[in-house]
Amino acid sequence: MANKLYSEMQGQPQGDMLGSFDSFMQQMRGQNPRAIINQMVQSGRISQEQLNAVQQRAQQMGGMFGRIKSRYGF
Repeated sequence: MANKLYSEMQGQPQGDMLGSFDSFMQQMRGQNPRAIINQMVQSGRISQEQLNAVQQRAQQMGGMFGRIKSRYGF
């Protein structure tokens, strides 16, 4: 099953992406992201290689997200 946020963002105008991200952040509030990711790897939903690739890409894109980090408290 695809990530709900990713699925919702497909085909949407870019302006709606922030709204989808706001909704995603509200749904995830209070949850431990590391625990969720670890569970996904342990269950086989994603592989360690996929996780490594995503983490590397996120690091490369980090500057783009700098402006919104404070909005969500990271």
